[in-house]
Amino acid sequence: MADAGSGEPRPAAGDPHPLDAPALASLTGPHSHFAERRGRILRYPVDVTPWTAHPDAPDAQDWADLAALAGPGGTIGLNTLREEPPEGWEILQRVAGVQLVDESVVPEPDAEAVRLGPADVLEMMDLVERTRPGPFLPRTVELGTYLGIRRGGALVAMAGERLHPPGWTEISAVCTDESVRGQGLAGRLVRAVAYGIRERGETPFLHTSAANTGAIRLYEALGFRLRAHPEFLSLRAPAALPPTEEARRAALR
Repeated sequence: MADAGSGEPRPAAGDPHPLDAPALASLTGPHSHFAERRGRILRYPVDVTPWTAHPDAPDAQDWADLAALAGPGGTIGLNTLREEPPEGWEILQRVAGVQLVDESVVPEPDAEAVRLGPADVLEMMDLVERTRPGPFLPRTVELGTYLGIRRGGALVAMAGERLHPPGWTEISAVCTDESVRGQGLAGRLVRAVAYGIRERGETPFLHTSAANTGAIRLYEALGFRLRAHPEFLSLRAPAALPPTEEARRAALR
């Protein structure tokens, strides 16, 4: 049911909020066809997005399954971990983040925005490399609608959809080339992506670094409000995989 003021969908009484664990809600919901699973661990394919889902309090078997999915020395991304990783795991990056939700965004299609797809991926990744909005991989475009603005044939700005918890869609990869900054293209694209999300009866939300104060000011001016302060972790798995539960049991026989 939606809140009458903001349009924000509310979970049933006693149910966890889907945005408290958005990757889990996505991979067990609208994005279940992307899910790679081992035990209680789910993740997106490594060429789609780094997001990984896990239980609130991962136990030893969960960490073993995370390591197996990552592979020896592989990396994973987490954003809902409430404890330090066990011995053998290396924290590569720890980023304080913010999660913002649509409170009063005015969605609006943009006549200059064009739909981007697999044929545009090389240009999209080049723009991401120049602007560093966050992870964008060769198959990220498959997660939802991506819109871009071209000038002189070149892609100079884009924004699109990433995580998809039931009733919600994350706006992501908002970036603008330095040559056209200050022209309001990012705001236009966010409103255009939000228009498509609202047309489906869903609510937009987004994530960014807490240090990205310029982006936060833009999003708040567009009508987003702060909901939570997630922490984004990039971890490297142990070089040698821990023994599986089956191996432990065999050793005790």
